Amino acid sequence: MSFDALGLSQPLLRAIAEVGYSSPTPIQSQAIPAVLSGGDLMAGAQTGTGKTAGFTLPLLQRLSTGKPVRDGRGRLAVRALVLTPTRELAAQVEESVRTYGKYLPLTSMVMFGGVGMQPQIDKLRKGVDILVATPGRLLDHAQQGTLDLSHVEILVLDEADRMLDMGFIHDIKKVLALLPQKKQSLLFSATFSDEIKALADRLLDKPGLIEVARRNATADTIAQKIHPVDRDKKKELLAHLIRQHDWHQVLVFTRMKHGANRLAEYLDKQGITAMAIHGNKSQGARTKALAEFKSGDLQVLVATDIAARGIDIDQLPHVVNYELPNVSEDYVHRIGRTGRAGAQGEAISLVCIDEEGFLRDIQKLIKREIPREVVPGFEPDPNAKPEPIVMGRMVLNGGLGRSGGSARPSGGGGGGQRRGGGGGGGRDGHREGGRDGGREGGRDGARAGSGGQGRPAGSGGRPAQGQSQGRSGAQGGQGGRGQGHGGAGGAGGGAGRAGAAQGQPRPAHQGQGAARQGDRRPAGGGNGGGGGNGGRSSGGALTRPKSQG
Repeated sequence: MSFDALGLSQPLLRAIAEVGYSSPTPIQSQAIPAVLSGGDLMAGAQTGTGKTAGFTLPLLQRLSTGKPVRDGRGRLAVRALVLTPTRELAAQVEESVRTYGKYLPLTSMVMFGGVGMQPQIDKLRKGVDILVATPGRLLDHAQQGTLDLSHVEILVLDEADRMLDMGFIHDIKKVLALLPQKKQSLLFSATFSDEIKALADRLLDKPGLIEVARRNATADTIAQKIHPVDRDKKKELLAHLIRQHDWHQVLVFTRMKHGANRLAEYLDKQGITAMAIHGNKSQGARTKALAEFKSGDLQVLVATDIAARGIDIDQLPHVVNYELPNVSEDYVHRIGRTGRAGAQGEAISLVCIDEEGFLRDIQKLIKREIPREVVPGFEPDPNAKPEPIVMGRMVLNGGLGRSGGSARPSGGGGGGQRRGGGGGGGRDGHREGGRDGGREGGRDGARAGSGGQGRPAGSGGRPAQGQSQGRSGAQGGQGGRGQGHGGAGGAGGGAGRAGAAQGQPRPAHQGQGAARQGDRRPAGGGNGGGGGNGGRSSGGALTRPKSQG
């Protein structure tokens, strides 16, 4: 089948031909006619199979055949809205809109936090047909009265699974309240959990369903491999592999921002050009690192999960899991950065004994066993014992036989959610947190469970506290109490008592507020958003925080 058979207009076919595409991918061949028909749609495909073109092409076609709409002030009104979870993904989607729509009389813009609002306001005043945005910055504009969404005809939620994982469901509901009741709504995602399908049932009107691969599958074009190694030999093994195989353009994943920084510094000292990308980096630094990596000037890009969403590089040959993710679905997203659009790719995971539980859950999710290969000179110690994995103030038990395993998200808001908290210019200054800033990149919330497992959330790049070492009822206690840090990035602050800390309270940051067991109300604090988050784990005894700070 060719793109001509899908009913696309000549300007779009001309742009597609210039990009070098001749045949649609499976998701494109099914999604494009479905979107053109005008109904709601939920579509899933493996990462790298062309989901973005699957909705941008029919979206452009539909808007180009309609008449431009003017708002009450006579300006060109936004007729299509695309929501993405991260800045990088927003930028990539909007670039695709411009690429495919270059011969159409349509305008577009990208909107995200971390940069000034005034240039965005200036573009909105000139009028925009298609807006690609992250939820937080979009709501900022809506609250300031600089954005009118009352004429939107098409809504797209891209990477819907990540939206849910990051806690954006409440923001999505706020955005929906700003949109017309009658519109076409589309959900596109790399993976679809049962929770996502339940969400779609509430948000979409009799949606069509397209799944071109089984759920949480990994592409056949990706060769996956495990290298067992001791925890203290990972850096040396990574440098050895890069040199031995003469790897270039290697995307390396770590769990935490500080770990990404340390690894990039180590590789640089070994003569391997490397840079880290995460929520604490300025937008300018992130853009520069991506540009150098795409051009091949940078050999290694070290990234956290959230910052890497939206990285779309043709023929990216290597992805390395320097540390396995504690959320199994993240593995699918990570290795999906390679082997895209039918190209071959390689995904290597460096696994120590502490992560065997994570590996077990990943293999269960993807329904396959990943082959192991011990690298000579880096044989793991057969007598090594698994140790807890520390993520900020949280402790993960990822070894086999431990209470950990792969944690699943269970809501909870990020620190610094309220406007004016956390420093850095109100909501804009602390968006990508918990793991990568605050709200926009890191509402991972508390993926917490037995032993205080979870991804810390907090504004200003500072992790929230208060879920450490909670005791469950099954362990013979109801837990003690602890103090939680909220947005500690400046004038914000705020403290909440959250989680259990074996009965040993920690010092609070600024104000304090008591919370009894089962009390879900905010626990006071300063003038910023609160800190700790609630959650649950898939393994071991469950321990729920006593409140959310």
